[in-house]
Amino acid sequence: MTETTQTHMPSHDDPHGAYQPKSPEIRAAMDALRGMRQDLFDDVLAYRPLPPREPTGPFTRRLKGRKREYATWSRHALVAAGGVLAMLVAVMPGGGGSTDVLSGLLVLAPVLLTLVRPAAAFWLSLVSTTLVALLGETYGNWPWLPPSFISHLVVLAVVAIRTRPRTAAWMWLLTAAYGFTVETAFSRDYYPTNVGPMMVTSAIVLLAVTVWHIRRQAEQDMTAQQTVTAHERSRRTLLEERTTIARELHDVVAHHMSVVAIQAEAAPYRVENPPEELEKAFATIRENAVAALTELRRVLGVVRAEDYEVPDAPQPTLAELDGLLANVRETGLDVTKTLTGAVRELPQGVELSAYRIVQEALSNTLRHAPGASARVEIGYVLGGLGLRVVNDPPPNPSLVKPSPGAGHGITGMRERVTMLNGEMTAEPTAEGGYEVAVFLPVPLASGEGGA
Repeated sequence: MTETTQTHMPSHDDPHGAYQPKSPEIRAAMDALRGMRQDLFDDVLAYRPLPPREPTGPFTRRLKGRKREYATWSRHALVAAGGVLAMLVAVMPGGGGSTDVLSGLLVLAPVLLTLVRPAAAFWLSLVSTTLVALLGETYGNWPWLPPSFISHLVVLAVVAIRTRPRTAAWMWLLTAAYGFTVETAFSRDYYPTNVGPMMVTSAIVLLAVTVWHIRRQAEQDMTAQQTVTAHERSRRTLLEERTTIARELHDVVAHHMSVVAIQAEAAPYRVENPPEELEKAFATIRENAVAALTELRRVLGVVRAEDYEVPDAPQPTLAELDGLLANVRETGLDVTKTLTGAVRELPQGVELSAYRIVQEALSNTLRHAPGASARVEIGYVLGGLGLRVVNDPPPNPSLVKPSPGAGHGITGMRERVTMLNGEMTAEPTAEGGYEVAVFLPVPLASGEGGA
């Protein structure tokens, strides 16, 4: 009983809840009237200046200086031109008398008002139509004399463009109501009316504006969706690259932890009669290493893809770079290697990342610059490792179409460099090729860097 009573009670948040109509048709009609009141009555004096146009169009972008600045006001000039045209139609036929000038100002005012107060401009256009009809020749087309006809169409078009399709529909209906009311109440047999032509012409104009609105909204929605999709794709690519790096580094870290566990287990047997405290310390080291290995395997299980298989061979290092270059040469890429500095063993994570960066850079050359030659420069310097992979432009860029690639190679390289706190640049060269330059910092080992 309590639930039934609460269901039929009006909401305390809505004081008019008891007066809501139950019929869907009546509710729809009231909602429509509420929308008309909001668009054309409540906000009738709202100040909404038309902003300058952004210089992003294909024609505007080519302009320079003041011409480009003036082009941003092109929409204002176009609206003003429509008002001036209506004013000239009012002034010129009558010879420019005071009545003609007044009629010209009356048809110009609502057009200019659309630039700052669009809703008020519509109502002013109806008032202007009545006044111009009273001032003009009564035997002309009535109630929209030629200048009023032009002015009202311009007002309808501009207001519809600046608002929304719902407002355009209401303006057309109110224009029809105004025309038929005036025709019924004040027409005479010798006063020809042009309510029909106005209704047909304004319907065509407003329909065109509505189609433009719908198309523009669809384009905006599509652009927003494409932006979200591109962002999600970039984010997914970044996560995939990080997952790949995590899988590869798992083997490196697992190898080191296995060595630690084995050495900790074997260390007590290398010392004759080791102290009990030392045996406990090595046992603790081994237990921690084994626990770390277990956690590493668990993490790898999280980031591993369903089709991922743990590689049988160890992860590659710079020592296998010659084999990589030989394989690349077999595909037709002319690549050379330059080595500077004293070659030394680097941390395995640095070696792996350097190898993968060179591999990905050469893959990009094969995909995006087929037929071009490439150079791989490796420099062992104090405090780090320098890499530089440069390719020349393709010999016939207009004839050769590069094979499509995933386009995520640069992202993977940046992730590897960022992981090692390094620096990287990837940009086109002045000759039309492409260059990838990387520096991977490596802490100096004890005894290095001395005098």
